[in-house]
Amino acid sequence: MIGVLIFPDFQLLDAAGPISVFEIAARFSGSAPAIRTLAATPGPVRSSSGVEMLARGLKPSSALTTLIVAGGEGVRTAATCPKTLAFVRALAKRGVRVASVCSGAYILAEAGLLDGRRATTHWQRTRHFVSAYPKVKLEADRIYTRDGNVWTSAGISAGIDLALAMVVEDYGDEIAQRTAKQLVLYHRRSGGQSQFSSLLELKSPTGRFGPLLAWAREHLDAPLTVEDMAEQAGMSSRHFTRAFIAETGTTPSKAVERLRIEVARQRVQSSSEAIERVAETTGFRDPERMRRAFIRAFGQPPQSLRRAARAG
Repeated sequence: MIGVLIFPDFQLLDAAGPISVFEIAARFSGSAPAIRTLAATPGPVRSSSGVEMLARGLKPSSALTTLIVAGGEGVRTAATCPKTLAFVRALAKRGVRVASVCSGAYILAEAGLLDGRRATTHWQRTRHFVSAYPKVKLEADRIYTRDGNVWTSAGISAGIDLALAMVVEDYGDEIAQRTAKQLVLYHRRSGGQSQFSSLLELKSPTGRFGPLLAWAREHLDAPLTVEDMAEQAGMSSRHFTRAFIAETGTTPSKAVERLRIEVARQRVQSSSEAIERVAETTGFRDPERMRRAFIRAFGQPPQSLRRAARAG
């Protein structure tokens, strides 16, 4: 049985997206969907959109095999509810697969389930999450992560990607592919794919390291090591790395790769420049290295993006 944990002012798609995935997958597998919405206070629960879902109470059930925790505007209040936290802890301790969508990661973090684990959340929450939960190994540029029986995903639609990954585990790849097709998804994104919004955030960098990132964007053909960037910022390498992560939610090397990916993508899609030349001048050097970076970020190699751009 799949449980979806909601609370007042939850994000509707955080719950509805995974629910639809599991419902369709169960139908394709020939079994009846077994999905329940749960809340600390049973009854109608109002989402941030005003649409309500009817939820059952948080009663322990041996039939529950997966718990999906929604995110949304009301997550801060929900993350302080002792009943909710105790319920989530008890399920995780029992070995139930526990997952969060978007800011639902705050509830898992408050329950202590993410300490020492890899996790992700929506890119807009990164800075606050890193400062609030320093014990969590936040991977800010991931669509979703899995660490043992605990899963986390990024913003809203990434909850669908996470649910599809669970369907692969439960029903196999064929059912997952049919489910994705039924949902009219272009393809299933892998957990390692970057959050595209976090790439866009670096196009016009602001904040403490804005000038540094602007400088890096103009020197992508250079090595741009941590030492290079620390020197440009006038800081020691160690201090620079700590400060950069605290400010941006990502490491200097990952930020540079994102800048390289975005500039390379623009050139791949808008010109007929050789892929090898794009890789050389954007600092990837090796076309294969650039190809792997594109697949992580966009789920497609450079050549596919170019063909799609020309066809469009």
